[in-house]
Amino acid sequence: MASTTPALNDTVADVTRRIRERSSERRALYESRMADQHRRGVHRGELSCGNLAHGFAACGAEDKNSLKLMNAANLGIISSYNDMLSAHQPLETFPETIKAAARAMGSTAQFAGGVPAMCDGVTQGQPGMELSLFSRDVIAMATAVGLSHNMFDAVLYLGVCDKIVPGLFIAAARFGHLPAMFVPAGPMPSGLPNKEKARIRQLFAEGKASREDLLEAESASYHSPGTCTFYGTANSNQLMMEMMGLHLPGTSFVNPGTEMREALTRFATEQTIRNTEPGGDYRPFYRQIDERAIVNAIVGLLASGGSTNHTLHLVAMAAAAGLTITWEDFTDLSAVTPSLMQVYPNGQADINHFQAAGGMSLLIRELIGAGLIHTDIPTVFGTDMTAYTQEPFLEDGQLIWREGPTESLDPEVLRPVAEPFAPTGGLTVLNGNLGRGVIKVSAVKPEHRLVEAPIKIFEDQNDLKAAFEAGELDRDVIAVVRFQGPKANGMPELHKLTPYLGVLQDRGYKVALVTDGRMSGASGKVPAAIHISPEALDGGPLAKLKDGDIVRLDADRGSLEVKVDAHEWAERALRIGDLDHYHVGLGRELFGGFRHLAMRGEEGAGVFGGFEADDLARQEGQIHEDDA
Repeated sequence: MASTTPALNDTVADVTRRIRERSSERRALYESRMADQHRRGVHRGELSCGNLAHGFAACGAEDKNSLKLMNAANLGIISSYNDMLSAHQPLETFPETIKAAARAMGSTAQFAGGVPAMCDGVTQGQPGMELSLFSRDVIAMATAVGLSHNMFDAVLYLGVCDKIVPGLFIAAARFGHLPAMFVPAGPMPSGLPNKEKARIRQLFAEGKASREDLLEAESASYHSPGTCTFYGTANSNQLMMEMMGLHLPGTSFVNPGTEMREALTRFATEQTIRNTEPGGDYRPFYRQIDERAIVNAIVGLLASGGSTNHTLHLVAMAAAAGLTITWEDFTDLSAVTPSLMQVYPNGQADINHFQAAGGMSLLIRELIGAGLIHTDIPTVFGTDMTAYTQEPFLEDGQLIWREGPTESLDPEVLRPVAEPFAPTGGLTVLNGNLGRGVIKVSAVKPEHRLVEAPIKIFEDQNDLKAAFEAGELDRDVIAVVRFQGPKANGMPELHKLTPYLGVLQDRGYKVALVTDGRMSGASGKVPAAIHISPEALDGGPLAKLKDGDIVRLDADRGSLEVKVDAHEWAERALRIGDLDHYHVGLGRELFGGFRHLAMRGEEGAGVFGGFEADDLARQEGQIHEDDA
């Protein structure tokens, strides 16, 4: 890179400024609390002899001696490993690699705790999906339990998929006085082409392919250890971690089980030790992640056509770091961020093709060159973001970084800012008399972005399948699937509906989906107004709708309206949904408290409240009481 970088885009600068200003009091309180935790010192030194003896009782003699001396770093390992799910199975061997690398540096590492990791691919369309979004907050709490022993100088967070990385991030923010390194496992090698997989799914939905045909296709697509290769929430997570400097450069999409993956995990350990106070270059999470890093994550998400789940997750993640972001921030950044990637469902390529075409180093180079991201943030690599135009190589068995490509090797997958797939990021906030929601149109053709049609209401996604099979949807139709918000049933993803709606669209009908549930990163060619807030159970206007109402969804204008006389609309009663069948079975009864506490989608759909925002409100109330 040149010694100077282009001036920051005016909109990026303005959004960053307003986040900083609206968050100023909240962020100041957060930073103060993190500084207080840091001032308490290296925590092993604060433990009694009995506490400390319990903390290293299971260690070998070499590690015990290091832990007794107090002058070497001790790393905590938090992992989402399980051997059922492909994305997490490779993490099985990471702790031993990390421990060996730490010992070679004269330091130690301990496995602090595991966190749950569920797969939306397994639970899609099943009752277990209703625990999915809340698992993010469970992961944050499980991480806090693992780190509560106060034995660690820094933390390595091992996670990949959907809710796992956001949950780990939330916990890392609340333990922000500790340096943090996020360590991915990488995607599985490419399997069955995505276009063929989608074709067989639609044939099955039409009854033209057998279940055996479908299972064979799915097995050929999801076929080995590693993350699924489509560009959904899991791979969006990895991209965003690198955009915020929480990964090593170029580490997001290296396949598991390779010599490079092993070398990167060792180096991540060594670099984390260097980032600790004993290592001499203390880089705590709270000084690294601020409004600039969050804006980088949003821009990277938009430029890549990433998962709409992050209009929920990033709001919650930022809140944990004392920052308030809004859906308008996403919309305004989307308007100036060109679409540079086409990876399924936005195209036919997979994430391995993106990596081969130039990967993260080229994407970041292009965004820096256009002034669309902040380069002046500290990173876990010990540099600013300009070093992230480099990518790793093995030279005589040694890990080095060299400048990555300056041009795309496949313009059908990754393009420069000067020749984007689209001039904007394709994410829009919808407003109207049906509430507020978001829509991603990067995979929706322009002719499908405006739909005005009678609605068909469903309060259970399985009912839509039955209506499709009965021929009741063979017309222009907007399917409204309501009572799917976080308070109602945990806000499940509704991808089970995609093949049916896709078939209707292919038959020439104008179709769309409107829901207070989720559609996430694998949403495709059918326009889907999602995360509608307030949700139907929370007094949202979706609860007023009746079958046959005319709804107009205009993605380009950002509007979502029901065409009902204003007086009649105001007089309509809210329907009360029958939700009992959502609340029992497969552990769903254990999450009643979560449903009760859940915030609106626009607020991140979390259960923790507003962190510093709530505390500041209480302080403000106390001031008013004192004045009175």
